[in-house]
Amino acid sequence: MEKIIEQFKSIPTTSISDTMNGLNNLDPSIKPIKEEYSFAGRALTVKIPVGDNLAVLKAIREAKPNDVIIVDAKGDTYRAAAGDFVIGMAKTLGVGAFVVDGAIRDINGIKELDFPVFCKGTTVAAGGKAGMGEINVPISCGGVTVKPGDIIVGDIDGVVVIPQEQEEETLTKSLDRVEKDKLREEKVSGNKEEIIKYLDQMINSVK
Repeated sequence: MEKIIEQFKSIPTTSISDTMNGLNNLDPSIKPIKEEYSFAGRALTVKIPVGDNLAVLKAIREAKPNDVIIVDAKGDTYRAAAGDFVIGMAKTLGVGAFVVDGAIRDINGIKELDFPVFCKGTTVAAGGKAGMGEINVPISCGGVTVKPGDIIVGDIDGVVVIPQEQEEETLTKSLDRVEKDKLREEKVSGNKEEIIKYLDQMINSVK
């Protein structure tokens, strides 16, 4: 696995989001189906019309190990972009995670797979196989532009997108942010005087 992907795996999405001024966060309704899920990997993008998921199967077939299949399903939550059978195939072939601006189904079966799935919700209705859709094209997922190869990071707080051209800079700034937050916590936590000093500093900074 790429070293940069490994490094992003250790950084909370909140720190990455702060580094990018909150501009590349997916819609907050897109959440992991199990709280402990987290991932980082490169985007294999999928664009599908409402109700048709054949392009998801094409993406699974083309995926490289640790790719994140990220699906623009137009926010539709009536028909599923995938169920436990499809997600099971993705896991077996080495896909790193599945993110969809839409719904999944067979929720219990997917949870048993212990595989990172992030979505808007669940449904009972299956997706169709009319054959429409595209893979490895720029998409809009959860209100954010995603290009093939962008780095996608997800955890309990949500999902963020790091454009390829910004990944090195974002990594450096995110690691610095984590360290600064750690030092602030060590200095202020449990110390009444430092808490008052910090609060006054933040309040006065906007005057």
